[in-house]
Amino acid sequence: MLQKILIANRGEIAVRVMRTCRELGIPTVAVYSELDRDALHVRYADEAYALGGQTAAESYLNTDAILGVIERSGADGVHPGYGFYAENAEFARVIGDRGVTWIGPPPEAIDVMGDKISARRAADRGGVASVPGTLDAIESVDDVIAFGEKVGWPIAIKAAYGGGGRGMKVVEDAEHAQAALDSAAREAQAYFGRPETYLEKYLPRPRHIEMQIFADTHGNAVWLGERDCSVQRRHQKLVEESPAAGLSEKTRTAMGEAAVKVAKACGYVNAGTVEMLYQPVAGSEDGEFYFLEMNTRLQVEHCVTELVTSLDLVAEQLRVASGEPLSFTQDSVTRRGHAIEVRINAENSAKGFLPSPGTIRKLRIPSGPGVRWDGGYEEGDTISQYYDNLLAKLIVWAPDRDGARHRMLRALQELVVEGIHTTVPAHELVLAHPDFAAGNHSTSWLENEVDLSALTSSSAPASTAPATDGADPEALVERTIPVEVDGKRFNVRLWLPDAPAAAAPPARSGGKRAPKPKAAASTGGGGNGTISAPMQGTIVKVLVSAGDSVEAGQAVLVLEAMKMENQISSERGGTVAEVRVSAGESVGTGDVLVIIE
Repeated sequence: MLQKILIANRGEIAVRVMRTCRELGIPTVAVYSELDRDALHVRYADEAYALGGQTAAESYLNTDAILGVIERSGADGVHPGYGFYAENAEFARVIGDRGVTWIGPPPEAIDVMGDKISARRAADRGGVASVPGTLDAIESVDDVIAFGEKVGWPIAIKAAYGGGGRGMKVVEDAEHAQAALDSAAREAQAYFGRPETYLEKYLPRPRHIEMQIFADTHGNAVWLGERDCSVQRRHQKLVEESPAAGLSEKTRTAMGEAAVKVAKACGYVNAGTVEMLYQPVAGSEDGEFYFLEMNTRLQVEHCVTELVTSLDLVAEQLRVASGEPLSFTQDSVTRRGHAIEVRINAENSAKGFLPSPGTIRKLRIPSGPGVRWDGGYEEGDTISQYYDNLLAKLIVWAPDRDGARHRMLRALQELVVEGIHTTVPAHELVLAHPDFAAGNHSTSWLENEVDLSALTSSSAPASTAPATDGADPEALVERTIPVEVDGKRFNVRLWLPDAPAAAAPPARSGGKRAPKPKAAASTGGGGNGTISAPMQGTIVKVLVSAGDSVEAGQAVLVLEAMKMENQISSERGGTVAEVRVSAGESVGTGDVLVIIE
């Protein structure tokens, strides 16, 4: 078994991996950016080292910095989590060349499946049909238009070297092709480090069902069961469950066997997920399914599979990476009950799921029978605009689906998050909706068929004024104080005079007091013609100039926040009187961007 593991990631997944390592007696090493100096994964790890920088490119995607930490810490294994370097074959090769174990599939398998085009070819070799699409990267907008005219609109532009909805844009017609292609390429570059994209036929109402597979170096490859991830917004998953409602055992087995064929076709080892689109057939309990892509890593939603199989998938990853065989066979895999996971994201559900970075002023976590919380933040922590906005995952288990649904609703009612907006109102709406209860939902259901007008903002940012506890300032108290020496983090215990909390900057905000939040604006700005930033972010593109005429609902800016592009539109028609920002400029919530007369 490995002796010390570096987790090349942050947030919830870093803590998740560390917990299993602690149970197995394996020391862990955290890495962190300047913004994450006091993050939960840093506090939880046995050792922590600074990478420097703020953005992902400056820190968690800085290969040289991570390699330096591996050498200094003496780690003999690297777990990439998901996102960042998790599906980067070159990084995996560099790790292996250093004599360090990569806790994931071979780089060759990542090459095949990380490139969604070659993945489609591998699925074809395994006899598994893919969603109709292209086998070559897009060279120009002419490719997009030609494909749309051939197979019929709408079509999907997708990142060739990524997944999770990042770098995916649905194109309704030729007129919007260029803008969608540019946006998809920018998101793909920002999140995966490569801008290449390809094309697929967009199926309007399928279900997104994925199969968890596992393979070892001894020739064993098995499927553990499926997860239904059809409830999505912005082509990103919001709710996941296992097993999928209404899926026949015949279809489940066929999908599982197809997933194993895909894995074997690329020489896969370790945990992986084969994603498929499932199209129900009227009058039949069996439907059609198509290979979509393979994620060569542990998935965000792996927790629901763990709860229905009673397996620790991270522990299994470590065993396989250490050269041991799987601890189970296909025949020994059993699935019991039903599990549902919701992603608690820092987003404002009532305003188009806009990102909502900020400081968590209060956090009360639900508990009780069958409730699990996988979090990456605690009360007082700050969710930055520079990283993914996943606060935590809330997972429940019950003997059947309806029991799990009601248990999730109970847990959501117990959850309290203040200081940021969250997706909790959307989760409550979904879980209580009769369509979801009946299993009559699809990937487009939430955004196209559900009335979201009833959603209200939750957990609006609270005052940032520091609280005082009235403690005697002369009393001596014991503190654990984090210090950093030569880029390595230590905790030292000191006896210090106590003082009111207001006497020092908040410990978890990087030493800077957070400014009072400004009034948030919608994506459309204001009806009075003043268009303000609805969130912190970076201006990607300015679409209008002073003197231009605009219509109500017309996009005037593109703002990137939490690695997602958001179109900022005008709520009224008129003439652009002033543009106060330019591409590449950082803005804060409430900053005036454009004025319309």
